[in-house]
Amino acid sequence: MALTESNEFKLGSKAPDFTLINTVDDKEYSLNQLKGEKGTVIMFICNHCPFVIHVNTELVKMANEFQEKGIKFIAISSNEIENYPQDAPKYMKEVAENLNYPFPYLFDETQQVAKAYDAACTPDFYVFDAELNTVYHGQLDDSRPGNSAPLNGKDIRKALHNLLEHKDNLANQKPSMGCGIKWK
Repeated sequence: MALTESNEFKLGSKAPDFTLINTVDDKEYSLNQLKGEKGTVIMFICNHCPFVIHVNTELVKMANEFQEKGIKFIAISSNEIENYPQDAPKYMKEVAENLNYPFPYLFDETQQVAKAYDAACTPDFYVFDAELNTVYHGQLDDSRPGNSAPLNGKDIRKALHNLLEHKDNLANQKPSMGCGIKWK
């Protein structure tokens, strides 16, 4: 497992549009169909990454909390599945159902969406306002597998509270860290 940091994604830039299959219900959705009234969190994740496995419970908790406030969450897996079959859509569906994901879990088979977002790692987090302009791109919090930092989503929670309260973006946005996306 090679530790990879997220790439820079310019704040204020527009979320690249996409249409992908939700592995949970096998239906196709566009970003505009899934976006939130007040904001949207897009997460590049996968099934097998220990960094994602470490944060899954917090992702579910945070999504359940903020979706009722008008913030929608969208999970995307862009890993190639020939060498990483555990990330295939049928297993994505199993993970989503077993963990009760309160958000769609989309499969980016061509990897074009990950490239459009310049996603680098799993997990990789992006927060957008109601107009789909980037207000945050960085880590969930300081917690990592094996360290003692609390898993509480403090960085993204702060970004979401700032968004909902019409406050400025976080000045210090630390990059996310995790496994590199498995490119074709």
